[in-house]
Parts: sequence; C-alpha cells; structure tokens
Amino acid sequence: MKALVTGGGGFLGGAIVRQLRARGDEVRSFSRKAHPELSLIGVEQRRGDLSDPNAVLEAVSGCDVVFHVAAKAGIWGSYEDFYRANVSGTGNVIAACLAHKVERLVYTSSPSAVFDGYDVEGGDESLPYPASYEAHYPHTKAIGEQMVLDANSSFLATVALRPHLIWGPGDNHLVPRIVEKGRAGRLRRIGTRPCLVDTIYIDNAAEAHLNAADRLQPGAPLAGRPYFISNDEPLPLWEMVNRILAAAGLPPETRSISPRLAQAVGTLCETIWQVLRLSGEPPMTRFVASELSSAHWFDISAARRDLGYQPRVSLEEGLKRLKKSFVGAGR
Repeated sequence: MKALVTGGGGFLGGAIVRQLRARGDEVRSFSRKAHPELSLIGVEQRRGDLSDPNAVLEAVSGCDVVFHVAAKAGIWGSYEDFYRANVSGTGNVIAACLAHKVERLVYTSSPSAVFDGYDVEGGDESLPYPASYEAHYPHTKAIGEQMVLDANSSFLATVALRPHLIWGPGDNHLVPRIVEKGRAGRLRRIGTRPCLVDTIYIDNAAEAHLNAADRLQPGAPLAGRPYFISNDEPLPLWEMVNRILAAAGLPPETRSISPRLAQAVGTLCETIWQVLRLSGEPPMTRFVASELSSAHWFDISAARRDLGYQPRVSLEEGLKRLKKSFVGAGR
C-alpha cells in the first residue's frame, strides 16, 4: 500500500515510517522540514504545515491510508497554536481523505484526552472526556480525536490510538526531559504514593499503528473507536523515572515535595509566565503536577482483541536498548 505519515520525521512518525518501509510499503512523509534520513530509506517527502489545507490536500493525493501522527505537543503555549495544529490541522487531514477517497485514517491520540487529574487504574475506553482541562495539549487532542471518530463512515474508516508515554532510543521529548533535569538536579518526586503508571516502548507503539491500519476498513470492529495502547507493565512512576536515569548513568531521584505544594507552584508559575509573557516553559504547571502525582494505567484488552496488538519489546528489553543508545552516543 501507499501510506502517508504526517510528522514522518518525528519520533513516533519515524518509527512508523521505518516499519512500513521494512515490510515493503510505499511511504510519503508530510512535515514542516526535510529529513535526510527518510530519503535514505526511500521515503517521498512533502513539506508543509497542517494548517495549510492545500498542502495537506496535495500530500494525501494518491495514498491508500493516512497515519495522522503530527501534532503540537507540550505543556505550555498559546491555545491558538495548539488549536491550529491539533484541531484545524486534523480537520484538514479529514477533509483531504474525503476529497481523495482515502478509505483508512489512523489517528494518534493521547490518554491525556480523558485525563481529569485523578487516578486512573485499569481504565478502559469507556472513560468519558473531562469537563475541563489543565492544559491546551490534552484539550485540543481530545477535540481532534472526537473529530476523527465522528468522521468514521461507510466510505472512510477511522480509528484513534492512545499510546501512553512513548519512550526509547531516539526519543526527543520524554527521556531527554527526564535526563536533562536529572543531570541539572532539578527533578523532584511529587508525593510518596507508589502511583502505578504504564508506558509504551517506541517499537510497540509503531507496530500498533500498523496493526490498526491493516485491520481497518469500513464496518470493521475497530472503525470509529479509540484504543489505549501500552506495554501493559505498570510500574510506580518514580521507579520508571529512576530506571530511565539509570540507563543514562545517573543516580536515582529520592527528594520529594508534596502534591499540594507542586500544585501551588504550578499555579504560581503559570500566572507569572502569563502576566510577564515569558518565553519557554514554566518549571512546573498544574497539569504536570497532576500527572506526576497520580496513577494512570489502562486496560488494553480491547487493543489486543481488535488490533491483534501484543507488546513485543518488554520493558526490560527496552531499557537495555535505551542504555545501549546512551553508551553508543558517549553520554
């Protein structure tokens, strides 16, 4: 098949691209900039912005399936910027699929779309969208997810995957943030409860997307539905953080602050950044404080059943690969 991957130069998008090429599929990537490593493996590249409907329309032309992975992620920024990428951009992808009669659309969503700030233990796809959000990213991803699922029809089959905390070699978001703060001595445990959290290794997340695409067609059991995907190996959050630190050759973090203090600091930081219009991200936000002091792991039995998803790379094996990548990079 010929697949379009939006954000094909990113961490997850790149892994999906590589797996598609490894099995012989024709792949086109749509990103804001060129990625030489994609050209080396025979990937056609189109440059453009998700907010440009004409650029998206041209990128989708001639494709059999679209993996919509690109998004604006992060814990801070203007609502307009998040909305432009995650809502308007998603609308452009849907419109382009309809215009070119593409039958399959696989959307990368996020568990944060249904995160209400409280513990989620073994939650499944029946979890409702919360009435309010503490950050623009989960809010706009939730809107985008609903748009994709509402677009499911007899001529465009859609599905939304919710990978939880993707990590692994090449990660440009989660692992670097943990390691950078660990090296700088700016990490603090929030609370002392052993809150269980599940994550997903990058290769498993990519494979789940291919599984979904292969099984997706109008009227299929997975069409029009969201799915949580993870490694299905929940660990106490700070044990996982410390194992990532250990892979980078850093000592564990044992210092802690209370969840109430973290929330207060997050509220204060958000206020200061807004009033003074400071650049960059605040050191703490309410959303981050909630995420780091609550349990969030999910029942992935629906993904196993409908997607044929099976996490092939275990947590232990993934951490070995991560450590090897640090050693290979001389860090």
